[in-house]
Amino acid sequence: MERKKKIQWQPMLLLAPAILIVVLIIGYPVARAIVLSLYKYDMTNLQNVKFIGLQNYTDIFTKDDAFWPALKNTVLWVGVTVTAQLLLSLLLANILNKSFRGRGIVRSVVLIPWVTPCVLISLMWAWIFNGNYGVMNEILKSLHLIKENVAWIAQPNTALWVQIMAMIWQGIPFFTIMILAAMQSVPRELYESASVDGASSMKQYFYITLPGIASTIVSTVMIRLIWVFNNVDIVYTMTGGGPGYSSLTLSVYTYLQAQKSMKFGYGSAVAIIGAILMSIVIFIYLRITREQGGMIDK
Repeated sequence: MERKKKIQWQPMLLLAPAILIVVLIIGYPVARAIVLSLYKYDMTNLQNVKFIGLQNYTDIFTKDDAFWPALKNTVLWVGVTVTAQLLLSLLLANILNKSFRGRGIVRSVVLIPWVTPCVLISLMWAWIFNGNYGVMNEILKSLHLIKENVAWIAQPNTALWVQIMAMIWQGIPFFTIMILAAMQSVPRELYESASVDGASSMKQYFYITLPGIASTIVSTVMIRLIWVFNNVDIVYTMTGGGPGYSSLTLSVYTYLQAQKSMKFGYGSAVAIIGAILMSIVIFIYLRITREQGGMIDK
Protein backbone atom coordinates (compact mmCIF):
# COMPACT_ATOMS: atom_id res chain seq x y z
CA MET A 1 0.00 0.00 0.00
CA GLU A 2 1.18 3.45 -0.82
CA ARG A 3 1.98 5.63 2.13
CA LYS A 4 -0.15 8.67 2.48
CA LYS A 5 1.97 11.77 2.09
CA LYS A 6 1.99 13.86 5.20
CA ILE A 7 1.57 17.57 4.83
CA GLN A 8 4.82 19.32 5.64
CA TRP A 9 3.76 22.30 7.71
CA GLN A 10 7.22 23.55 8.58
CA PRO A 11 8.11 24.82 5.05
CA MET A 12 4.72 26.53 4.83
CA LEU A 13 5.23 28.27 8.15
CA LEU A 14 8.69 29.44 7.11
CA LEU A 15 7.33 30.82 3.83
CA ALA A 16 4.26 32.38 5.42
CA PRO A 17 5.87 35.77 6.28
CA ALA A 18 7.24 36.19 2.76
CA ILE A 19 3.91 35.20 1.21
CA LEU A 20 2.07 37.62 3.50
CA ILE A 21 4.39 40.47 2.51
CA VAL A 22 3.89 39.72 -1.21
CA VAL A 23 0.12 39.63 -0.77
CA LEU A 24 0.09 42.94 1.12
CA ILE A 25 2.56 44.80 -1.09
CA ILE A 26 1.57 43.40 -4.50
CA GLY A 27 -1.68 41.49 -4.20
CA TYR A 28 -3.73 44.15 -2.44
CA PRO A 29 -2.81 47.06 -4.76
CA VAL A 30 -3.56 44.92 -7.82
CA ALA A 31 -6.90 43.81 -6.40
CA ARG A 32 -7.69 47.41 -5.46
CA ALA A 33 -6.88 48.59 -8.97
CA ILE A 34 -9.16 45.95 -10.47
CA VAL A 35 -12.00 47.02 -8.18
CA LEU A 36 -11.45 50.71 -8.96
CA SER A 37 -11.54 49.98 -12.70
CA LEU A 38 -15.15 48.81 -12.29
CA TYR A 39 -16.27 52.15 -10.89
CA LYS A 40 -16.80 55.63 -12.22
CA TYR A 41 -14.50 57.15 -9.65
CA ASP A 42 -13.97 60.85 -10.30
CA MET A 43 -12.21 62.77 -7.52
CA THR A 44 -13.46 66.06 -8.95
CA ASN A 45 -17.01 64.97 -8.13
CA LEU A 46 -17.21 62.52 -5.23
CA GLN A 47 -20.99 62.52 -5.45
CA ASN A 48 -20.70 60.76 -8.79
CA VAL A 49 -18.96 57.54 -7.66
CA LYS A 50 -20.89 54.53 -8.87
CA PHE A 51 -20.39 50.95 -10.02
CA ILE A 52 -20.41 50.72 -13.83
CA GLY A 53 -18.96 47.24 -14.39
CA LEU A 54 -16.90 46.95 -17.58
CA GLN A 55 -18.01 50.32 -18.95
CA ASN A 56 -14.54 51.83 -18.51
CA TYR A 57 -13.00 49.04 -20.58
CA THR A 58 -15.67 49.40 -23.26
CA ASP A 59 -15.10 53.14 -23.46
CA ILE A 60 -11.33 52.68 -23.75
CA PHE A 61 -11.64 50.39 -26.77
CA THR A 62 -14.54 52.14 -28.51
CA LYS A 63 -14.64 55.83 -27.54
CA ASP A 64 -11.14 56.78 -26.44
CA ASP A 65 -9.22 58.61 -29.17
CA ALA A 66 -5.97 58.55 -27.18
CA PHE A 67 -5.75 54.84 -26.29
CA TRP A 68 -4.85 53.42 -29.70
CA PRO A 69 -2.13 56.01 -30.46
CA ALA A 70 -0.77 55.39 -26.96
CA LEU A 71 -0.74 51.62 -27.58
CA LYS A 72 1.06 52.05 -30.91
CA ASN A 73 3.61 54.39 -29.33
CA THR A 74 4.13 51.95 -26.46
CA VAL A 75 4.97 49.13 -28.87
CA LEU A 76 7.59 51.34 -30.54
CA TRP A 77 8.79 52.72 -27.22
CA VAL A 78 9.37 49.29 -25.67
CA GLY A 79 10.39 47.32 -28.76
CA VAL A 80 12.93 49.74 -30.21
CA THR A 81 14.36 50.77 -26.84
CA VAL A 82 14.97 47.28 -25.44
CA THR A 83 16.28 45.91 -28.77
CA ALA A 84 18.73 48.79 -29.20
CA GLN A 85 19.86 48.57 -25.57
CA LEU A 86 20.54 44.85 -25.93
CA LEU A 87 22.52 45.12 -29.18
CA LEU A 88 24.59 48.12 -28.07
CA SER A 89 25.22 46.55 -24.65
CA LEU A 90 26.45 43.31 -26.23
CA LEU A 91 28.97 45.33 -28.22
CA LEU A 92 30.01 47.44 -25.24
CA ALA A 93 30.27 44.47 -22.86
CA ASN A 94 32.44 42.64 -25.38
CA ILE A 95 34.80 45.64 -25.48
CA LEU A 96 34.91 46.01 -21.69
CA ASN A 97 35.59 42.29 -21.33
CA LYS A 98 38.97 42.75 -23.01
CA SER A 99 42.08 43.99 -21.24
CA PHE A 100 43.22 47.51 -22.08
CA ARG A 101 44.70 50.46 -20.25
CA GLY A 102 42.13 52.45 -18.33
CA ARG A 103 39.49 49.72 -18.41
CA GLY A 104 38.49 50.39 -14.79
CA ILE A 105 37.88 54.07 -15.51
CA VAL A 106 35.82 53.26 -18.61
CA ARG A 107 33.72 50.78 -16.63
CA SER A 108 33.00 53.48 -14.06
CA VAL A 109 32.09 56.07 -16.70
CA VAL A 110 29.69 53.62 -18.35
CA LEU A 111 27.58 53.65 -15.17
CA ILE A 112 26.93 57.41 -15.31
CA PRO A 113 23.67 57.22 -17.34
CA TRP A 114 22.29 54.55 -14.99
CA VAL A 115 22.93 56.49 -11.78
CA THR A 116 21.65 59.78 -13.23
CA PRO A 117 18.02 60.56 -12.24
CA CYS A 118 15.54 60.14 -15.09
CA VAL A 119 14.23 63.68 -14.66
CA LEU A 120 17.74 65.09 -15.11
CA ILE A 121 18.26 62.87 -18.16
CA SER A 122 14.99 64.17 -19.62
CA LEU A 123 16.00 67.80 -19.12
CA MET A 124 19.44 67.16 -20.57
CA TRP A 125 18.13 65.51 -23.73
CA ALA A 126 15.41 68.15 -24.07
CA TRP A 127 18.18 70.75 -24.02
CA ILE A 128 20.25 68.84 -26.61
CA PHE A 129 17.29 68.65 -29.01
CA ASN A 130 15.80 72.04 -28.22
CA GLY A 131 14.54 73.69 -31.39
CA ASN A 132 15.96 77.14 -30.57
CA TYR A 133 19.31 76.62 -28.85
CA GLY A 134 19.86 72.85 -28.87
CA VAL A 135 23.33 71.43 -29.42
CA MET A 136 22.07 68.89 -31.95
CA ASN A 137 20.92 71.61 -34.35
CA GLU A 138 24.30 73.34 -34.11
CA ILE A 139 26.17 70.13 -34.83
CA LEU A 140 23.98 69.24 -37.80
CA LYS A 141 24.24 72.76 -39.22
CA SER A 142 28.02 72.71 -38.89
CA LEU A 143 28.03 69.46 -40.87
CA HIS A 144 25.70 71.06 -43.45
CA LEU A 145 23.08 68.36 -42.89
CA ILE A 146 20.37 70.91 -42.10
CA LYS A 147 20.01 74.60 -42.96
CA GLU A 148 17.55 75.70 -40.28
CA ASN A 149 16.84 74.68 -36.71
CA VAL A 150 14.55 71.68 -36.27
CA ALA A 151 12.07 71.57 -33.38
CA TRP A 152 12.80 67.93 -32.60
CA ILE A 153 10.59 67.48 -29.53
CA ALA A 154 7.83 69.74 -30.84
CA GLN A 155 7.19 67.78 -34.06
CA PRO A 156 4.90 64.72 -34.07
CA ASN A 157 7.22 62.67 -36.30
CA THR A 158 10.36 63.15 -34.17
CA ALA A 159 9.26 63.67 -30.54
CA LEU A 160 8.90 59.99 -29.66
CA TRP A 161 12.20 59.05 -31.32
CA VAL A 162 14.12 61.63 -29.32
CA GLN A 163 12.67 60.15 -26.13
CA ILE A 164 13.56 56.65 -27.30
CA MET A 165 17.16 57.80 -27.77
CA ALA A 166 17.18 59.21 -24.23
CA MET A 167 15.79 55.96 -22.81
CA ILE A 168 18.32 53.86 -24.75
CA TRP A 169 21.17 55.97 -23.36
CA GLN A 170 19.81 55.65 -19.83
CA GLY A 171 19.40 51.85 -19.89
CA ILE A 172 22.58 50.69 -21.66
CA PRO A 173 24.66 50.51 -18.43
CA PHE A 174 22.26 48.04 -16.78
CA PHE A 175 22.39 45.71 -19.76
CA THR A 176 26.17 46.12 -20.09
CA ILE A 177 26.97 45.32 -16.45
CA MET A 178 24.70 42.26 -16.42
CA ILE A 179 26.09 40.89 -19.69
CA LEU A 180 29.69 41.68 -18.69
CA ALA A 181 29.27 39.81 -15.41
CA ALA A 182 27.85 36.83 -17.31
CA MET A 183 30.73 36.91 -19.81
CA GLN A 184 33.29 36.81 -17.02
CA SER A 185 31.59 33.76 -15.53
CA VAL A 186 32.09 31.68 -18.70
CA PRO A 187 34.97 29.25 -18.03
CA ARG A 188 38.21 30.30 -19.75
CA GLU A 189 39.00 26.65 -20.44
CA LEU A 190 36.30 26.59 -23.10
CA TYR A 191 38.01 29.38 -25.03
CA GLU A 192 41.41 27.75 -24.66
CA SER A 193 40.09 24.43 -25.97
CA ALA A 194 38.37 26.18 -28.87
CA SER A 195 41.58 28.03 -29.76
CA VAL A 196 43.51 24.75 -29.78
CA ASP A 197 40.88 23.30 -32.12
CA GLY A 198 41.34 26.29 -34.45
CA ALA A 199 38.06 28.08 -33.78
CA SER A 200 38.09 31.75 -34.76
CA SER A 201 37.14 34.55 -32.36
CA MET A 202 33.79 34.93 -34.14
CA LYS A 203 32.98 31.24 -33.73
CA GLN A 204 34.00 31.35 -30.09
CA TYR A 205 31.66 34.26 -29.55
CA PHE A 206 28.64 32.58 -31.19
CA TYR A 207 29.24 29.05 -29.89
CA ILE A 208 30.68 29.73 -26.42
CA THR A 209 29.98 33.28 -25.27
CA LEU A 210 26.39 33.69 -26.40
CA PRO A 211 25.20 30.27 -25.13
CA GLY A 212 27.03 30.96 -21.87
CA ILE A 213 25.24 34.26 -21.28
CA ALA A 214 21.88 33.28 -22.80
CA SER A 215 20.06 32.89 -19.47
CA THR A 216 21.33 36.29 -18.32
CA ILE A 217 20.17 37.91 -21.56
CA VAL A 218 16.71 36.36 -21.18
CA SER A 219 16.21 37.54 -17.60
CA THR A 220 17.71 40.98 -18.28
CA VAL A 221 15.55 41.57 -21.34
CA MET A 222 12.47 40.58 -19.34
CA ILE A 223 13.35 43.05 -16.59
CA ARG A 224 14.00 45.84 -19.09
CA LEU A 225 10.73 45.16 -20.91
CA ILE A 226 8.86 45.77 -17.67
CA TRP A 227 10.92 48.79 -16.63
CA VAL A 228 10.74 50.53 -20.00
CA PHE A 229 7.02 49.85 -20.28
CA ASN A 230 6.39 51.38 -16.85
CA ASN A 231 8.68 54.38 -17.32
CA VAL A 232 6.84 57.69 -16.99
CA ASP A 233 9.59 60.17 -16.15
CA ILE A 234 11.25 60.69 -19.53
CA VAL A 235 8.11 61.01 -21.67
CA TYR A 236 6.21 63.10 -19.15
CA THR A 237 9.11 65.45 -18.45
CA MET A 238 10.12 65.98 -22.09
CA THR A 239 6.77 66.26 -23.86
CA GLY A 240 3.97 65.13 -21.56
CA GLY A 241 2.89 62.78 -24.34
CA GLY A 242 2.61 65.49 -26.98
CA PRO A 243 2.47 67.11 -29.36
CA GLY A 244 -1.02 65.70 -29.64
CA TYR A 245 -0.75 61.99 -28.91
CA SER A 246 2.46 61.53 -30.90
CA SER A 247 4.62 60.48 -27.92
CA LEU A 248 1.94 59.31 -25.50
CA THR A 249 2.52 55.87 -23.95
CA LEU A 250 0.15 53.74 -21.88
CA SER A 251 2.03 54.35 -18.63
CA VAL A 252 1.96 58.12 -19.15
CA TYR A 253 -1.70 57.96 -20.20
CA THR A 254 -2.50 56.06 -17.00
CA TYR A 255 -0.79 58.75 -14.96
CA LEU A 256 -2.57 61.56 -16.79
CA GLN A 257 -5.99 59.97 -16.27
CA ALA A 258 -5.50 59.00 -12.63
CA GLN A 259 -3.41 61.87 -11.27
CA LYS A 260 -4.07 64.81 -13.57
CA SER A 261 -7.69 64.24 -14.51
CA MET A 262 -8.39 62.55 -11.14
CA LYS A 263 -10.28 59.74 -12.88
CA PHE A 264 -9.02 56.85 -10.80
CA GLY A 265 -11.48 54.33 -12.20
CA TYR A 266 -10.65 55.06 -15.82
CA GLY A 267 -6.92 55.28 -15.10
CA SER A 268 -7.05 51.95 -13.28
CA ALA A 269 -8.74 50.35 -16.29
CA VAL A 270 -5.97 51.64 -18.59
CA ALA A 271 -3.37 50.29 -16.15
CA ILE A 272 -5.02 46.86 -15.99
CA ILE A 273 -5.15 46.63 -19.79
CA GLY A 274 -1.49 47.59 -19.99
CA ALA A 275 -0.55 45.02 -17.36
CA ILE A 276 -2.45 42.28 -19.22
CA LEU A 277 -0.80 43.17 -22.54
CA MET A 278 2.63 43.24 -20.90
CA SER A 279 1.99 39.87 -19.24
CA ILE A 280 1.07 38.37 -22.61
CA VAL A 281 4.27 39.73 -24.17
CA ILE A 282 6.39 38.34 -21.32
CA PHE A 283 4.64 34.95 -21.55
CA ILE A 284 5.24 34.70 -25.31
CA TYR A 285 8.83 35.85 -24.88
CA LEU A 286 9.55 33.21 -22.25
CA ARG A 287 7.91 30.48 -24.32
CA ILE A 288 9.98 31.39 -27.38
CA THR A 289 13.24 31.51 -25.42
CA ARG A 290 12.51 28.15 -23.81
CA GLU A 291 11.79 26.52 -27.16
CA GLN A 292 15.02 27.94 -28.60
CA GLY A 293 17.03 26.75 -25.61
CA GLY A 294 17.62 30.26 -24.31
CA MET A 295 16.66 29.33 -20.78
CA ILE A 296 18.04 26.51 -18.71
CA ASP A 297 15.14 24.33 -17.59
CA LYS A 298 15.73 22.58 -14.36
